[in-house]
Amino acid sequence: MIDWLVIAGYFAMSLAIGLLYARRAGMNTSEFFLAGRNLPWWLAGTSMVATTFAADTPLAVTELVAKNGIAGNWLWWNFMFGGMLTVFFFARLWRRAGIQTDVEFVELRYSGKAAAFLRGFRAMYLGIFINCVIMGWVNLAMATILEGMFGIPKNEVLVYVGCALIITASYSALSGLWGVAVTDAFQFALAMAGTIILAVIVLQLPQVGGIEGLQEKLPSWVFQFSPTIGETSTSVGGAFALSLATFLAFVGVQWWSSWYPGAEPGGGGYVAQRMMSAKDEKNSLLATLWFTIAHYCIRPWPWILVGLASLVLYPELAPEAKRLGYVYAMRDFLPAGVKGMLIASFFAAYMSTVATQLNWGTSYVINDFYKRFISPSSDFVSEGSAEKNYVFMGRIVTLFIMILSLVVTSLLDTIAGAWTFLIEAGAGIGLVLILRWFWWRVNAWSEISAMAIPLILYGLITVGNQAGIVRLEFPATLYLIVSLTTLGWLVVTFLTKPTHIETLEHFYARVHPGGEGWRKIAERMPGIQGDTGYGRLVLDWLAGVVLVFCALFGTGKILFGDVVSGMIFLGTASAAAAFLIYDLSRRGFSSIVK
Repeated sequence: MIDWLVIAGYFAMSLAIGLLYARRAGMNTSEFFLAGRNLPWWLAGTSMVATTFAADTPLAVTELVAKNGIAGNWLWWNFMFGGMLTVFFFARLWRRAGIQTDVEFVELRYSGKAAAFLRGFRAMYLGIFINCVIMGWVNLAMATILEGMFGIPKNEVLVYVGCALIITASYSALSGLWGVAVTDAFQFALAMAGTIILAVIVLQLPQVGGIEGLQEKLPSWVFQFSPTIGETSTSVGGAFALSLATFLAFVGVQWWSSWYPGAEPGGGGYVAQRMMSAKDEKNSLLATLWFTIAHYCIRPWPWILVGLASLVLYPELAPEAKRLGYVYAMRDFLPAGVKGMLIASFFAAYMSTVATQLNWGTSYVINDFYKRFISPSSDFVSEGSAEKNYVFMGRIVTLFIMILSLVVTSLLDTIAGAWTFLIEAGAGIGLVLILRWFWWRVNAWSEISAMAIPLILYGLITVGNQAGIVRLEFPATLYLIVSLTTLGWLVVTFLTKPTHIETLEHFYARVHPGGEGWRKIAERMPGIQGDTGYGRLVLDWLAGVVLVFCALFGTGKILFGDVVSGMIFLGTASAAAAFLIYDLSRRGFSSIVK
């Protein structure tokens, strides 16, 4: 009973926050979708972290650790390079653009019918289709947790998930981004507290015997932080072993070339939404920096420790069921009350992700499709009545997406390959998403072709593999698709007309990007000073990469008893942090940094 009371209290708290911000969110679409562009950096950044902390994330990390040891996490750690690039090169630009969604950027940057088509297509494709697939996977993960914890029959568990989803959709529809962000902060604190408590309790079990017991009971390769690099990608004694080509694909190509929800090259999706909702450029940059540090340095180790302990506690689990070791550890070893808190923390992780997906997806549908093509502001008597209509429709669309995501969840057994398809078919578009900020000649057809070419190539490779005509697997597929896509969109760019000069000048005046790629436009507008100091930004990016990886590995080394190495890593991280604080202060960030 006490567990259910704790869970009920959590839901009540989440709804209370939603009701608190309902009136403010109803004022206009800027309040509903961007919190009035007034989020402080710590709240915007924490909201990003909470969104990426989904119910399935600890389970996925447990599965990676079970299969490839700690080094298996490089499958997602490699995206940090792109995340840190967003911090220093793109966060301020997104805030400066003054738009409501990253899809709206299309018609700020490009012109003509191609730009209008691209904006409308991306709004519905990302806001409805991609969004519901993401929410479907998150719903399924929450269903798996409830099934494993309480033994709820599989044919009934979606009813419980649906109830949680209704509560989430309710406060998201009522409170807009302000309510979502504040609830995210509360949910993130609860989720992190829960995972840390679970790690401490599980490590103290006699069957585990603490860190020393893990090191005695598990093979040494499990504790390697980096993959073994060799001529092939075969496992050596179970260790995560990559060929040189595969390793270079992860650390040198994938993070900037491939589109991935939440880790888009150049920023995008809900990350861009939070950057655009920050108070100013400084808060936007620091929000993204805090998100990147928290995402890679603070969250992983409690998950990893429980994942390692589950290998000792449940050695009999089949490989495909290893991820359930995390859930079983909660079920079997937590006392009453604490178990309720842990379940509430998983609901927190689940609801923070779903609330953001609902608000973010709805922003695309309303701002970039309904408002742009169906019912523009000119259709209304006043701007105020138009805004109230858009907020009302936003609440309706939020509920519609909620229902559709449940339908998708029930069909996941038949469309399970869709997620892999979406990721692999997005390889190659990343360079366009980066260069559109720094090269005036990129146009709408560049982006359209960069979306279409990898989709076609992925289809041809898949058919060829199935027919036995070719034998292409990762990383060969990545190198091939990225190379041909890059060549293809460059050819299309030069064969099509540039963006209208008036659009380019308007974009340059608003965003004032710098560099040689905008020289032609800069010469036409001598009164606008473009950005400079890109060499310094590269140093900041490198310092940020060093900071995150050294803090991550230093914490891990100390946890596993290698204090000397851990202190060296943490000392290096501290030096990198000191450099960033000094450099940001030089550029006018001192009022926030201090």
